[in-house]
Amino acid sequence: MKFGVIVFPGSNCDHDSYHAAITATGQQATMLWHESHDLENCDAIVVPGGFAYGDYLRTGAIARFAPIMDQVRKFAASGGLVIGICNGFQILCEAGLLPGALLRNAGLKYICKYVNLRVENADTPFTNACKPGEVLRIPIGHMEGNYYCDPGTLESLRRQNRILFRYCTPEGQITPEANPNGSLDNIAGICNEGRNVLGMMPHPDRSSESLLGSSDGARIFRSMALAPVVSTR
Repeated sequence: MKFGVIVFPGSNCDHDSYHAAITATGQQATMLWHESHDLENCDAIVVPGGFAYGDYLRTGAIARFAPIMDQVRKFAASGGLVIGICNGFQILCEAGLLPGALLRNAGLKYICKYVNLRVENADTPFTNACKPGEVLRIPIGHMEGNYYCDPGTLESLRRQNRILFRYCTPEGQITPEANPNGSLDNIAGICNEGRNVLGMMPHPDRSSESLLGSSDGARIFRSMALAPVVSTR
């Protein structure tokens, strides 16, 4: 598998994602410039964290118009794997690849700390190396990580089992206290109907090696590497 990591002006987790993809899976990775129209035959696309285009207007609002995002939309529509991490999640929502929006944190403060995530669905290309109900320890670092959607969308996410991660206690309980940002239904990560596009606010790229404090994030990249490669060429 070949990972492609998009680089926007303002990205600050592109190298983290590049390093994590390689070290966690032993596969190839390359950087993809935001002005490019070529995904360079990549099998999985990473939309990394950071502050794409300075997050002017609102998070992800400008990045959705980047030339490379046209190719990402086509790639996702053909079944290619796409993961958006933190700012990447915000961009995927703005681009219409995932439903809902990321609002200001409930406490109106930037939060940077380790959190616990419960794996709600292990039958996806992003979670197949995990077990249902397993708790992962992965850090967050965001100001606008408060996931919100309308009641109908939330009902669909639940019914279709598209909520992949929820904020939880270390024991796996879903409680208000375990929710760091006010996200609806403790949502930390969702996928599209085709289950080939994932958006998550926590950073698996920052928790891919034990030296970083946790290697749980490597499971996400390994899951992607284990997933069947869909030919989009």
